Amino acid sequence: MSSVIGKWYPSTKLVILLTVIIISMFSTLPMVQYVLFGVALILSVAAGTISRFLNTFFKSIFLIVLFIFLIQVFIVKNEDSQSIWWFISYSQLGLDNSINLSSRIVAISSIIIWFFQVTSVKDIIFALEKARISKKITFVIAATIQLIPQMTKLSQTITDAQRARGIETEGSVLTRIKAFIPMMGPLVLTSIQQTDERVLTLEARGFSSSAKKTAYYSIKKTTLDYTIVLLCLIVLIIYFVGGPL
Repeated sequence: MSSVIGKWYPSTKLVILLTVIIISMFSTLPMVQYVLFGVALILSVAAGTISRFLNTFFKSIFLIVLFIFLIQVFIVKNEDSQSIWWFISYSQLGLDNSINLSSRIVAISSIIIWFFQVTSVKDIIFALEKARISKKITFVIAATIQLIPQMTKLSQTITDAQRARGIETEGSVLTRIKAFIPMMGPLVLTSIQQTDERVLTLEARGFSSSAKKTAYYSIKKTTLDYTIVLLCLIVLIIYFVGGPL
């Protein structure tokens, strides 16, 4: 990551992530959740990833929040539900519940999106190894983080191959489902093959060896990293001493 924030040590960004999550979990005011969302936006702007952040947010979290809002307000029956039409009704209690739940989801998910957009996998792996975490655990964590991007890229490759063979992959929902089902076989088999190849590659590089390894890639904590961690701890102390909002 070329930005200043991207060069922060992974544990520093993790402390920011945990600080936002802890405050969000203990807060009962939606306004606090939206402030935390604003923090994620500011951090994304500072890191130069705001366009990617908004793209990811509106393609995933926004749809989830919208679904929760519609279900809680118009579908779920509450004591104050007022019938509008057929099974659709309006509930002020459902509206309050949806705001509380959706605002918390927005705050937590936005900071998680920011963290993974400004923290590369190799930085996370280096930080875990530096913290003397088991190599096997480090590998599992790295593989899990990379799973979705790899599956997405692989599925796009298979889709392009199907389209080149004349198979219709775009159009109505039914057409896309018909194209998706035959793709599952190659997708799963190729993923298993890639995993096997990755294991062989790691063993060829001495993954199971107990000898001390040297790394070509290295990152170091700076004074700014320690300052940010200290500020996060101070924010948490002030928040809990003053009483969670």
